[in-house]
Amino acid sequence: MQKISGLLAIMVLGYSANLACAAEDPPWQAFDESTDLARLAQHPNEDMHFRLLQSKVVNKNQLWLAFNDVLENFSAQRYASLAPLIVEKSVVELQDAIAQSLFSYEELATFYIYRLREVESDPERYLNAVISLLPDALEQARAADATRLQGREISRESLFGMPVLLKDNIGASGVATTAGALALQNNLSADAFITSQLKAAGAVILGKANLSEWAYFFCQSCPSGYSALGGQTLNPYGRFDFGTGGSSSGSGVAVAANLAVVTVGSETSGSILSPASSNSAVGLKPTTGSLSRSGVVPISSTLDTAGPITRTVSDAALLFNAMAGFDQRDTAMPMISDGMQLQLRDVPLMGKRLGVLTSYTGNALYAESLSLFSANDAELVDVTLSDFDSNGFGELLGGDMQRDLASYLEQWASAEVSVSGIAEVQEFNNEDPDIRVPYGQALVDMMAELELSDEELAELRERLQGGARQVLDEAFIEQNLDVLLSINNYSAGIAALANYPALTIPMGYTEEGRPMGLTLIAPSFQEQALIDIGLQFERLSAARRLPADYQ
Repeated sequence: MQKISGLLAIMVLGYSANLACAAEDPPWQAFDESTDLARLAQHPNEDMHFRLLQSKVVNKNQLWLAFNDVLENFSAQRYASLAPLIVEKSVVELQDAIAQSLFSYEELATFYIYRLREVESDPERYLNAVISLLPDALEQARAADATRLQGREISRESLFGMPVLLKDNIGASGVATTAGALALQNNLSADAFITSQLKAAGAVILGKANLSEWAYFFCQSCPSGYSALGGQTLNPYGRFDFGTGGSSSGSGVAVAANLAVVTVGSETSGSILSPASSNSAVGLKPTTGSLSRSGVVPISSTLDTAGPITRTVSDAALLFNAMAGFDQRDTAMPMISDGMQLQLRDVPLMGKRLGVLTSYTGNALYAESLSLFSANDAELVDVTLSDFDSNGFGELLGGDMQRDLASYLEQWASAEVSVSGIAEVQEFNNEDPDIRVPYGQALVDMMAELELSDEELAELRERLQGGARQVLDEAFIEQNLDVLLSINNYSAGIAALANYPALTIPMGYTEEGRPMGLTLIAPSFQEQALIDIGLQFERLSAARRLPADYQ
């Protein structure tokens, strides 16, 4: 282990030396965090009491090192001229612009890399949203241009040529898949199944987004959005005012600040819904089993799913479609997943029965959203969910992760990874806790001591999932609901356990400027109902605003 720690130090120092040779005045310089940390220590929300902001082990200039020559020839004037054509634009709008030869796929990808460098090099605007960029990202974009120029017809609703950021627990060849952890810093794994699907659709895999380390099942006192490799992700609507949500923090932040066209997150319980709603983005948490998890660093094979985080409902549907496909390696996928595609269609709200959680009606933004539905002929039905016993939820996740992480490390991790399971992750981190676990690793410690037999774990799983399904099934059946309306990730736990998909959509901002999302929940494999109603709500509310400092 000491040898590995030394190698990591050599790698970081070597990178720094190479960067010093490559540029006399590199764009990013380590920031003095002391003033900002002192301010954060006085924040009324203890979750914002960050102990550090920048990663202690990564020189951020390595992000764009492979693209320095291209960026030197991409002028500030060209960037400024492209910004109105690209920022906040949907997939369809970008495809239309490219079809009109306003810019190329290569310029689109270059725009985002340039913008990332501009944002992350600015001490007043950096977000720590991205951990790595694929060195061949522009080659992928050039290949897309070549295909287009050969006369191939490209659908306006295609991810072809669109730069996508993946949460850094999703495998992509050519760059490490780290889950934000130093233990996986050299995990040069193969493409995850959904990554292969995106590539087959012609998408440009731009890079990897930061995340709450180990998808936030790691520590108890650490803030959401922190990882040892990526540092502390910050919210573009108020970097030192609001949290990012997690664990797909970088995915939510990056799409909100327009650092990619779309992003991919993952969720076990709230990890798409939370960062999407916290960053005024759209997040789709699909039914577990509708998208493959093969090649994704796991928490729980019972609950894990990948899913889109985007700026529009239509982009979420298109991104889902590009990732979909039946994966025989993922035993959670039923045959209904084969060929599953979401449609963009205009379905009236008249006659739709929407469940209103009475405990949230005092929220002003929620009440305004209900008024929009009511004014457009939807039927609002008051719902009070039955009590649900969630005791043992942490143990279920811990028992699953013990088994599922070991399986991932055996089947997917590259030879350079030295850990094989939870106990070795714990040992690795304890060798240098100030660098590797500055907030501790309480949940890793819990898992290292957890002893659940297969039978006990199965019983716990059945009790929790069965109880959650009973509560939601009862509400949907008795009230004949199309969807249930919630806020942010407030109902994420019960939806996850019941395996109900959910879609969160920007519904506005509090007086302080904090983004809030309206979250729609539907029965298993009813994602189309979420999209149909979500498209109508998005059109009526038009709530999303670009963060002021990221125009």
